[in-house]
Amino acid sequence: MSFADTYLSETRELVEALDRDAVERLAAGLGRVRDRGGRLFILGVGGSAAHASHAVNDFRKLCGFEAYCPTDNVSELTARTNDDGFDQTFSAWLLGSRLASRDAVLVYSVGGGNVERMVSTNIVRALDVAAEAGASVFGVVGRDGGHTAHMAEACVIIPPLFAERITPHTEGLCAVIWHLLVSHPSLQSTKTRWESLASEDLKP
Repeated sequence: MSFADTYLSETRELVEALDRDAVERLAAGLGRVRDRGGRLFILGVGGSAAHASHAVNDFRKLCGFEAYCPTDNVSELTARTNDDGFDQTFSAWLLGSRLASRDAVLVYSVGGGNVERMVSTNIVRALDVAAEAGASVFGVVGRDGGHTAHMAEACVIIPPLFAERITPHTEGLCAVIWHLLVSHPSLQSTKTRWESLASEDLKP
């Protein structure tokens, strides 16, 4: 098989292995947050930061969420990193945003944060702040889910079936899952542009 065959075959196997109930619990939990007027804060590091920024757009535009991503403000992010240290970048941002019990934090991460291994420790600190505030915690993560899976009320874990490609598969399927969520009938409130045009085309 070519590498393309191998990678896509692995993707199909991972999609089949996803916990559908976990996805539905995540959709339901997010719906509850929105319906009570809560805000959604999406956290990610590296490639997951780009995912978080994209997802904020989708949740705001398609689902009517008040949603934010701390990594969208590069000036504040780098100032906090420089002055307070990387560990505090997300937690201090959430405190400054007055995170409350009606709000939620959604994490996109390959490992989910791990203090012992010193990986994504800013996510760990942020989730500790969320717990103190009584905010809901959700995640789409890989490996064993790390601190995120431990803290979350609903978490989708991308199974680590292919050890040599955990990162690309986790990040790739994270995008699939969040697009599933913003298309979910319990969350989506506005049609996407091309689907709206298609509906117009079908009118007599």
